[in-house]
Amino acid sequence: MATKIRLQRHGRKSYAFYAIVIADVRAPRDGKFTEKIGTYNPNTNPATVDLNFERALYWVNCGAQPTDTVRNILSREGVYMMKHLMGGVKKGAFDEAAAQAKFEAWKKDKQNGIAQLVAKEEEAAKAAAKARLEAEKKVNEEIAKKVAEKKAAEAAAKAEAEAAANAEEEAPAEENVAEA
Repeated sequence: MATKIRLQRHGRKSYAFYAIVIADVRAPRDGKFTEKIGTYNPNTNPATVDLNFERALYWVNCGAQPTDTVRNILSREGVYMMKHLMGGVKKGAFDEAAAQAKFEAWKKDKQNGIAQLVAKEEEAAKAAAKARLEAEKKVNEEIAKKVAEKKAAEAAAKAEAEAAANAEEEAPAEENVAEA
């Protein structure tokens, strides 16, 4: 029986997540499967993978052929790295402890790289937020300046109108005083 490691679609319309399954090549995509070895959710950032590492390694060593997407997932999770290291152990290039140490070093390096990417994204988001805040402050200052100018112009017009009204009231009073 030829087996494949492939994705089985679940979820609702426009929000798919997948089960990583071992299935016969003749079985339909969402049909009968031999074993479920994990899940894959591409909707999160970064994509979430929950994988039973030992079972995935077992099936890869048994000869199950993964689809392209599953091959990428298994490669990122380190299944193929471990298969490669175990091949070195079988050939006698190094012992199992050295293989495990190499795998742990590879995994630690990969996690550091991911942490650096996440930090870089967070820093970029903070810089973008700061730039938006500065732009908003600038716009608010311009609006405040326009409002202040408008209020000053209204106050000047009001003072001028009051002065003219006061001048008109005082002018007739002065004429009455001059006639008497």
